[in-house]
Amino acid sequence: MIFSAIDEVNERLPGGERLEKSIDTTLFGESGKLDSLGLVNLIVAIEQKIEDEYGITVVLAEEGGLGDMAPFATTGNLVNHVSWILERKGI
Repeated sequence: MIFSAIDEVNERLPGGERLEKSIDTTLFGESGKLDSLGLVNLIVAIEQKIEDEYGITVVLAEEGGLGDMAPFATTGNLVNHVSWILERKGI
């Protein structure tokens, strides 16, 4: 779901700013390619994919709190964050 959401976000980004689909990709922060709007677009795309796949609504930013950006720093962190949320929902 996350790589599929990255594909969606990449469609809106110029070629040199596209995200690599790798667990080590830095998404947000000092060396990340996404600005705050790009990060929001990615989060919304993932939330929509979760809703489409599992029929549940999640709010990824509220679950971790936007004050703590660590879950959104890298693709790996984001995978762990989404997995944790889905486990809490019993999925």
